[in-house]
Amino acid sequence: MSDVFDALVGQDAAQSAMRAHVRNPVHAYLFSGPVGSSLHDALVAFAAALQCPRNGCGTCEVCRLVLEGKDTDVYFAERAGVSWRVDELREADRVSRRRPLGRGYQIVVIEEVELTTTGASPSAAALLKSLEEPPSRTIFLLSAEELPEELATIESRCVQVRLRSLGEDDLVTILTREGNDEPSTRLAAAAANGNVRRARILVSDHGLGSRIAAWRTIPDRLTGTSSGSAALASEISSSLDQAMAPLARLQEEDLESRVRDAKEVGQRSLANRKELEAQFKREQRRFRIDELRFGLSTLTDVYRDRLHESLESVQEGDARGEYRVGASLAAIDVLCATNERLSSNIDETLLLNDLMLSLMAL
Repeated sequence: MSDVFDALVGQDAAQSAMRAHVRNPVHAYLFSGPVGSSLHDALVAFAAALQCPRNGCGTCEVCRLVLEGKDTDVYFAERAGVSWRVDELREADRVSRRRPLGRGYQIVVIEEVELTTTGASPSAAALLKSLEEPPSRTIFLLSAEELPEELATIESRCVQVRLRSLGEDDLVTILTREGNDEPSTRLAAAAANGNVRRARILVSDHGLGSRIAAWRTIPDRLTGTSSGSAALASEISSSLDQAMAPLARLQEEDLESRVRDAKEVGQRSLANRKELEAQFKREQRRFRIDELRFGLSTLTDVYRDRLHESLESVQEGDARGEYRVGASLAAIDVLCATNERLSSNIDETLLLNDLMLSLMAL
């Protein structure tokens, strides 16, 4: 029988846990999992199941309201900056003490709680206080992509639900269910590295195939001149700019929707617009790095294919094969080192130019 948890593709263990927990819930749950593992979707599904008189049937009006974000007793706390502030968590605590308007619970959802341990004034203590003194009809749903040691006390106050990284086939299933065609879903899933949000963005990106093809042709286009390598680096940078367009459109639509909602409740402008735009910029930065990592991975696959071909030629007695084996191994090492450098704040132009010059020298 279908329920709200069936939409969580590839999360069988988490589904089973949530179906068990929803029948006898406690005051707080902590959902954890890697980036893009459907943490937000899991929170929404569990909230719907907690409110539903049939534990998440997925068809009743109660489920519909929660899934559409219209249940007044399900509150999603909002973070304005990079880290959670104490006043934001105090507002969540204030909401948690309201009596639910419906027959279900007052549910308070706080995402990325690892960000209560960062910033100039960590706010984890404020969250912990809320968890230690919850009203009887309130349930906290928390999520974190990482569980630093500083969250240990908060973890101890919650029942944990763990999600796993999504595989390529899982992403294909999700995208297909959402009405996308097979070629687009397979390509986007392969490029998303298990991140469902990235997959949803890439599936509408008509330039993805061309960017993959461009990365794969790089070894054949290294002309042996510094001007040629610089041109390739510039081309890659331009392709990254193009890759950002679908994300920028989604963010623009999100901003417009928030502005409309603000006006509907009588606000002259969106109160936290500056902070929201800063969040968008951070997401764009992460997306650009993910796109660059995917390009490096694609290029690494090319050199691995060359390595296998060269090994076969060595076995057949081709004297030049040994040189090609060494060159392919060296190229893979260069790409691995470049990927590691992405973890620092190195200038993208410098990184790409160094990469092209290093590959050209092999």
